[in-house]
Amino acid sequence: MPVTWSTVEMPKPVCLIGMNENGQMCMEREAVEILEKITQPVVVVAVVGLYRTGKSYLMNRLAGKQKGFTLGATIESTTKGIWMWCVPHPIKEGHTLVLMDTEGLGDVDKGDEKHDTWIFCLAVLLSSTLVYNSMGTIDNDALEKLHYVTELTKHIKVKSDIKDKDQSEDFMSVFPSFVWVVRDFTLLLEQDGHPITADQYLDSALKLKKDKRPSPEVLRYNQLRMCLREYFSVRKCFVLERPANTKKMRQMEQLTDDDLDPSFVEQVQDFCTYIFNNTQAKTMSEGLSLTGRMWGNLVETYVEAIRSGQVPCLDNAVESLALIQNGRAITEALQFYQSEMSSKVQLPTETQEELSDIHADVVKETVKIFLNASFNDHDHKHQQELMENVKKEYEEYCRRNVEESRKMSKSIISRVFASVETAVKEGSYMRPGGYADFRSDIEKATEQYRSEKGHGIMGEDVLKEYMDENEATGQSILSADKSLTESEQRIEAERLKTEALEQKQRALEEQNKIQQKYFEDQKKAYEENKRQLEMKMMEEQRRAQENYERVLNAKMKEHRDLLEEGFKKRAEVMQRQIAMLRRPSGGGCQIL
Repeated sequence: MPVTWSTVEMPKPVCLIGMNENGQMCMEREAVEILEKITQPVVVVAVVGLYRTGKSYLMNRLAGKQKGFTLGATIESTTKGIWMWCVPHPIKEGHTLVLMDTEGLGDVDKGDEKHDTWIFCLAVLLSSTLVYNSMGTIDNDALEKLHYVTELTKHIKVKSDIKDKDQSEDFMSVFPSFVWVVRDFTLLLEQDGHPITADQYLDSALKLKKDKRPSPEVLRYNQLRMCLREYFSVRKCFVLERPANTKKMRQMEQLTDDDLDPSFVEQVQDFCTYIFNNTQAKTMSEGLSLTGRMWGNLVETYVEAIRSGQVPCLDNAVESLALIQNGRAITEALQFYQSEMSSKVQLPTETQEELSDIHADVVKETVKIFLNASFNDHDHKHQQELMENVKKEYEEYCRRNVEESRKMSKSIISRVFASVETAVKEGSYMRPGGYADFRSDIEKATEQYRSEKGHGIMGEDVLKEYMDENEATGQSILSADKSLTESEQRIEAERLKTEALEQKQRALEEQNKIQQKYFEDQKKAYEENKRQLEMKMMEEQRRAQENYERVLNAKMKEHRDLLEEGFKKRAEVMQRQIAMLRRPSGGGCQIL
């Protein structure tokens, strides 16, 4: 039975990251238990933005629900911490869509800038796509409210082995795509009298100021924009008109699309379609994709780092994740093998091929389970450990198969030869012509023995042992039969020797066949292991290559934009980054 990767369908969101009694961030147990059940790859969409800007509404629409994440109708922030909603992905089969609704930034009652920064950092670290939700227009004031971006270098590390080095140039390769949603937009999308797209509107807002001797204000103005341009290679913008009048908006959870402005409904649908089609599964470095349970471990790793006062580091997170996942991957894959073999194998099997075929099918799925759950197993140490354990399990099945076959074969022999043994004990064959009757009964019993099912793979070997044990009995009956001449007895003795040799040869061939099949099984298991590993590595290389090209193309575009805007020195820095990226030993994955 092929393995299917499981997901869950949550009826409503749950809190993912809350606060403990000491006021520290913690991952909620209910969320941990839900994520543990998700073995599918996860596509993670997080929304951030100021409180009371309608973030939760967007997440509900992505979930395909009217209600779910709380929509507040007052000036108070309703979402605390980070909430999560896992639903089957609407268009990516075999994927789970994880929606993250974050606590509103800038809540005046809360007044905790550091907490807001960590909420923003976690949204960046955990998502495949980061949605920034704001109101009105994209102007300098709107961008100033996104100042958390400039703090990322202080709160996130990509590599653990580089001290005091600015790692911001590595951010683009690991950060999510960025989508800016502007709510209650009332302006015309025009520039210099010509219509522009929402994306062009965002690009225009991110242009730098040119100043020969930049003031602190200009430096700050440019820094925020450069961070957005350099950290997020994929940027997208949507503008949404006001959905309804103020009175109706206080009841958004009760409103259907028919109650909302048609333009708003269409714009929201365009946003959802873009997210569904363009947001990829969450990956770590080198294209390693995450399942729900892996992602849950990642959340715990980052939250623990923040709680202990450390800076979350992607390299360290990968190592921690690998340590957890690979040990569990071995355990779960081995348990699957043991369970499937136990349910499918009835010992003794009639042939070695029967056991071999079951083993091959189960090994195929066992390897698939391991590779789906394993993470960053570069030296394949854990995979080798699994295959050694599987080999031992199979050896034990082979040993027990032989043992059970011998038991069954002896039981059948005792039954089918019982009348012969009774006649021997009673001396019925010790008479003239008795040997011919003895031989006839032996042949009939042998034929019956071979025709019966259930003695398994050791049938001929056990029959040989039985014949060897009773050879002397046959010789005695032959010698006692006075109806046979000496010449006939010699001929018969030679014939018995020939039969014994033939039986020995049959038993030997039986054993050789079993042994040969066992070696073939080991080779087949190795080849299946290698085949699936190569497929996984190719898929990871493909994702890494896509990420490399995404980053390279984004940096090349940024280089062109800097030159056009007249920032020659910044363009030179970007050109050096591009050159490093193109080298085989550079920061990104080299072209395959």
